[in-house]
Amino acid sequence: MQPDRSRPGCIPILSSGGESCNNTLLCTSNVNAARMALNVFDHDEYRPPVWKSYLYQLQQEAPHPRRLTCTCEVDKRPKYYGREYHGMISREEADQLLSVAEGSYLIRESQRQPGTYTLALRFGNQTRNFRLYHDGKHFVGEKRFESIHDLVTDGLITLYIETKAAEYIAKMTINPIYEHIGYTTLNKEPTLKKHLPMCQEVPDGQVSQGEAGDKERLTSLVRRATLKENDLATKYEKVHNFKVHTFRGPHWCEYCANFMWGLIAQGVKCADCGLNVHKQCSKMVPNDCKPDLKHVKKVYSCDLTTLVKAHNSKRPMVVDMCIQEIESRGVQSEGLYRISGFSDLIEDVKLAFDRDGEKADISVNVYEDINIITGALKLYFRDLPIPLITYDAYPRFMEAAKISDPDKRLEAHHEALKLLPPAHCETLRYLMAHLKRVIQNEKDNLMNAENLGIVFGPTLMRAPDLDAMTALNDIRYQRQVVETLIKNEDILF
Repeated sequence: MQPDRSRPGCIPILSSGGESCNNTLLCTSNVNAARMALNVFDHDEYRPPVWKSYLYQLQQEAPHPRRLTCTCEVDKRPKYYGREYHGMISREEADQLLSVAEGSYLIRESQRQPGTYTLALRFGNQTRNFRLYHDGKHFVGEKRFESIHDLVTDGLITLYIETKAAEYIAKMTINPIYEHIGYTTLNKEPTLKKHLPMCQEVPDGQVSQGEAGDKERLTSLVRRATLKENDLATKYEKVHNFKVHTFRGPHWCEYCANFMWGLIAQGVKCADCGLNVHKQCSKMVPNDCKPDLKHVKKVYSCDLTTLVKAHNSKRPMVVDMCIQEIESRGVQSEGLYRISGFSDLIEDVKLAFDRDGEKADISVNVYEDINIITGALKLYFRDLPIPLITYDAYPRFMEAAKISDPDKRLEAHHEALKLLPPAHCETLRYLMAHLKRVIQNEKDNLMNAENLGIVFGPTLMRAPDLDAMTALNDIRYQRQVVETLIKNEDILF
């Protein structure tokens, strides 16, 4: 059976831009995305990319798999192999059997290592042997397949393309289309401007409000074409969160515009913004991820920079809204941040933010006990996958806390703060300014900088891969770091 390497919904389109073909197939979704971009922008402002078809043509030309069936009964054939299993035969016998046609394949048991199996495959007029594994799926490398047929199909495509186009692939990242349609060069939004969220500078203790972004973006490529860096918004740098991805039907890389070949795991997809690129191209993509809310499903346990960029805000809305609510009720409550709220209600607040985002109601009418709001804020920081004081900056803060000279200690803290990502540093500044207002009411709430350091030290910072004794010794220095940040908030930030 020959594999279907295209899919319904592909239409012919004339190639341009120096391609070697006269007529190629372009996936309908990409065509629709290009048409959408054309409708949004005037021709003088935006040109949709020309998808390069050379690698797509090579995939179409790759040899088809031809299973060489065994005509006799073989003892002890593994249940997950079919008639392509020939038992314990030599390399020479396999080579002779496979010489009939390009793409022929069989499975044999190794004579040198009984109990292990080899996929013998004919490609380039020679037989290639691969150690074959099975753990519920078949694999010879990183990719795992439901069937041997799919494994061989993917292997033949990869071998053919990497043999025919090795030099072309090595130069794919030169002159990428991303440079022409990326965030840095697209700064016009004539039609969709009214739909995009705007982030305005707001005073501490208040929450900025933004309109929801356009939800009908067909691809991340066109989505980038409709986005503009707002002059008033804080420009936080964010790396893309690439994960290996299997694309259904033909897909083209949104960095180099070349076809993404293979049956499965053809490339990587950013889990935050949806950008689709080759694995090798992902190393070249700038740190300019713009998370899309449709990919950012929650608020708690979400990377801090991802969250603020997805909502186009300076700080996480949890931090702004909780601090605003706490300060609106007054920070004179005894034991503020030290006394715990009812855990089930704190979990309710978390679920409200995850479900409703900025529309979550945390007012006194819903949560009368202020300790529930303080608990929800502390829980947010504890749940961050990367702590507010990041793993990379942690050792420098520990070193700073151990310095005995006050002036040198303060300077060391200032240098350590420079290691924090901008969104983390801004959130830490905002929190410390709030906690300083808390200790200014120590006479009423009985909370000083040392007490808040004990509460927030392990909440805001933690070190990865430390043994229990070292982690225990670090607790007192964590407290001292937070205490120093609170007392010197106006100097350090």
